[in-house]
Amino acid sequence: MDSSVKQEQKVVVEPSDLELVRRCQAGELEAFQGLVARYYQRVLMVVLGIVHHREDAMEVAQEVFYKAYSRIRGFRGGSTFYTWLYRIAVNQCIDFRRRQKREPAELGEAVDQVLENPGEHGGNPSDAIENAALVKRLYVALESLTPEHKAVIVLRAVEGLSYKEISSILGCSEGTVMSRLHYARKKLQEKLAPYL
Repeated sequence: MDSSVKQEQKVVVEPSDLELVRRCQAGELEAFQGLVARYYQRVLMVVLGIVHHREDAMEVAQEVFYKAYSRIRGFRGGSTFYTWLYRIAVNQCIDFRRRQKREPAELGEAVDQVLENPGEHGGNPSDAIENAALVKRLYVALESLTPEHKAVIVLRAVEGLSYKEISSILGCSEGTVMSRLHYARKKLQEKLAPYL
């Protein structure tokens, strides 16, 4: 056999979101599983940024994908699947936050642990205490925001989405997004000013 003959390399092409959506709309469950695999972590991070409690975030993320699956036949492609899914996620978070009014135990416990045992977390213990205290103050400041304002902060600061993407997800104008973001930042600055 001639060694100069190149062996064929198989290129695996991932299906697009739209292709997976169309297959899912045709009843192919595996296609939806592909969308879940593609977006679960990102949805979970957005949800966690809004609800702040890991177990609650996991529950809300499941609700997001359940709702997306149950409504997938209604997806017409007027926006990207990503935008459509994130809109569902943010709306589920807002609904959840309206139903629940509790401090996220994991964040509170983590901050308390650093405050109680600052030397265990490396570095200068006084820096660890100062950082933990600032994180706790930031959490309190975030909790003072409405779910709508918190969603804008998370989508912009954590997810790095554009105003246009956020407006599409939240179903409001870009001007409203900018206004909510300005208000949320102003409120956070007011709450955190004594500590900065």
